[in-house]
Amino acid sequence: MAQETILVVDDNKEIVYSISELLKYEGYQVMGAYDGMQALDVLEQNKIDLILLDVMMPRLNGLSTLMKLREKHKIPVIILSAKTEESDKVSGLIMGADDYVEKPYNPAELMARVKAHLRRYRAWGGEAPKEDADRIVNGGLVLDKKQRVIEVEGEEVRLTATEYKILELLMEHPGQVFSAEQIYENVWQETATYAVENTVMVHIRHIREKIEIDTKKPRYVKVVWGIGYKMERYR
Repeated sequence: MAQETILVVDDNKEIVYSISELLKYEGYQVMGAYDGMQALDVLEQNKIDLILLDVMMPRLNGLSTLMKLREKHKIPVIILSAKTEESDKVSGLIMGADDYVEKPYNPAELMARVKAHLRRYRAWGGEAPKEDADRIVNGGLVLDKKQRVIEVEGEEVRLTATEYKILELLMEHPGQVFSAEQIYENVWQETATYAVENTVMVHIRHIREKIEIDTKKPRYVKVVWGIGYKMERYR
């Protein structure tokens, strides 16, 4: 396999250096840019397989850069954002980013996300996965209704029949909040009683263990405290 090239874009040269060294250690070729304009120039002149993109930068910020590169390119983009940039993080996902990593970043988490998105990108032949009537695609999650198969970042994940039904319900209605009672009645096809909350909670925990990179910071199945659960919407 040819060596994959990652573009790191951040106006902080120390961050570009530290991430570059981490990626090189893992066997990737790395290119750096310190603002959005420079990043677009690098992208036009080189084959890039994934971009790590900061939000707050001079000349052309990360979100504007993302909009311009999405006009021509479908390569994975991971937003680098501080916790205080929550709105920018959400905007980035809406505008076409594939993922985000909070700064200060955890090296192990960053590498896990990079490898997952590159694996997914390779699996789909350099194209974003296409959705049809029998497939639900949400970020790195793909649910195949016909084969009753779940893929996470290009790799098949085994779920029990009940876990599959819960995930299917949530993926069919991204962003919609379901109470434990609603999930129970939809999946078990029985009237919910006072005891169903723990039952649903256990199944949700098992699903998270199988589809989330970090169960402490889940990206897909989210708890809406005091109400229920929802599937976070990604492109």
